[in-house]
Amino acid sequence: MPDTNEYATTFAFVDADSDGRISAQEYADLMHRLGDTCTEEQARKAIEAMDQDGDGLITLREFADYMSSED
Repeated sequence: MPDTNEYATTFAFVDADSDGRISAQEYADLMHRLGDTCTEEQARKAIEAMDQDGDGLITLREFADYMSSED
C-alpha cells in the first residue's frame, strides 16, 4: 500500500473544494487549467479508472493507489 503523503500535495491541488474527494468536474477543470481539452465523458472515464468503491469520487487513498500502480 503506497504512502499517501507522497501524493497529498498533488491531490490537494486537484481537490479544488477541499472536501477530500476529487470529482469528474474537478478533474476536467484541472485539465482545462493545464491547457488540455477534456470532455465531461473523458473526465468521468478518468475518475472511473481510479474509483475503487464506485461512488464516482476519488479519495486520497484511491488516488495514491492508482498513481503508485502507474509507476
